[in-house]
Amino acid sequence: MITLCDGWGCFVKSRIDELGVFELLEAFIVDLNGVPRGKWIPVGKAERLARDGLPMPRSLFAQDIWGSDVEAAGLAFGTGDPDGACFPVLSTVAPAPWAQAPTAQVLLTMRESDGSGYFIDPRVILQKQIDRFSQRGLIPAAAIELEFYLIADQEGPPSPVRAAAPGDGASPRHAGNVLSVDVLADHEPFINEVLSCCRRQSLDVESILHENSPGQFEITLSYDTDACIAADNAVIFKRLVKKIARRHGLRACFMAKPFGDLAGSGMHAHLSLFDERGRPVFADDDGVPTALFHHALGGLLNHMPEAMLLFAPNANSYRRFRPDSHAPMRAGWGWGDRSAALRAIEGTPTQVRIEHRVAGADANPYLVLAAVLAAAFEGIERQIDPGEPQDTGASLSQGSPLPLDWRSAIELFERSEFVEQAFGADVRDVISACKWQDYHGMLALVPNTEYEAYLETA
Repeated sequence: MITLCDGWGCFVKSRIDELGVFELLEAFIVDLNGVPRGKWIPVGKAERLARDGLPMPRSLFAQDIWGSDVEAAGLAFGTGDPDGACFPVLSTVAPAPWAQAPTAQVLLTMRESDGSGYFIDPRVILQKQIDRFSQRGLIPAAAIELEFYLIADQEGPPSPVRAAAPGDGASPRHAGNVLSVDVLADHEPFINEVLSCCRRQSLDVESILHENSPGQFEITLSYDTDACIAADNAVIFKRLVKKIARRHGLRACFMAKPFGDLAGSGMHAHLSLFDERGRPVFADDDGVPTALFHHALGGLLNHMPEAMLLFAPNANSYRRFRPDSHAPMRAGWGWGDRSAALRAIEGTPTQVRIEHRVAGADANPYLVLAAVLAAAFEGIERQIDPGEPQDTGASLSQGSPLPLDWRSAIELFERSEFVEQAFGADVRDVISACKWQDYHGMLALVPNTEYEAYLETA
């Protein structure tokens, strides 16, 4: 096991001391499904955590959606299920204001004995893509928008909460009231506590708005010139929102399509590129998009179908892709076009960027950004032409079709040369094994809708 200098351990302890008096430290990694997994430890052990690492099973990263080991991944069974050492990501040390006992929180990343990152840690997968850009003197900046529903914390089928403000006589399930500030005001206690906790956790929020359906909201996190930190922030934010919702007698739902007759929830990833001097390279001094910008678009379009599994990783993910839903069904791009998979955004040199609109809110932010960066890098390296932008609103007829069922996405991912070259065969094989176990597990379950349809009619 590697041992880091005592100074680093002291730094973590002093950082916690700066934040206040705490009894516990919640330390966790994020598995391939985006699920936090970790331990609570007495805060007095924080210095040792930073110095020696927190031991946790390497197989923790290869769990199915129910938290069971995936035998085909080869990380648990037949290996003795060894531990790896997990070290704190220093920028994530922060209070956990929702906890009953005074608690601090820190995100971890797993390392090998030589100090290198563990290959299947999603944060390591993303960092390797960032490093590819760094070797070319480029710095990817990213921001993430997350949509979610507030649902009533009750037994039985979930139902979105409905604010009292609209008064429009519409059905509660169809009165979206998009961008209503009155709806925001009706949820002010929840929103204010979320924003307060974001400040305490150093999460910079750009905006919050009410989305297209009742009880659906979107929060945009600020750009960060470290794409890993952008993903860290998304993970921490999701956990924060879920915890604060429970304090208000609600549940925050990040499923991609929790309600068949309402809008789905997406995770939109914004990408910009800068050189080592901090100058934007997606546009010239006049804000005109560069050839490099178009080549990045070309790579993203070219490899989007193969990476679909990372954007839509679950059975429910594919319910979101429907006509006229702003969830793209084809790999197309357009200037300012929200129906396109890639929305090209114009403006000043620093504002020119690509908004990747395929991923659902249920996706793992690290893997989404890793896939986006890998495809953009490939496009830049190979100077891939994206072709002409699609006609506005033509997302159903222009561009390569995306795999719109789970099985097809898994099959395409596991035989993709692009995935193997960008991430490595070992990463591809572990992710594929985990998703196949999820797939067959879901297939073995009989949903209530089948009893309702066939119990009496079959």
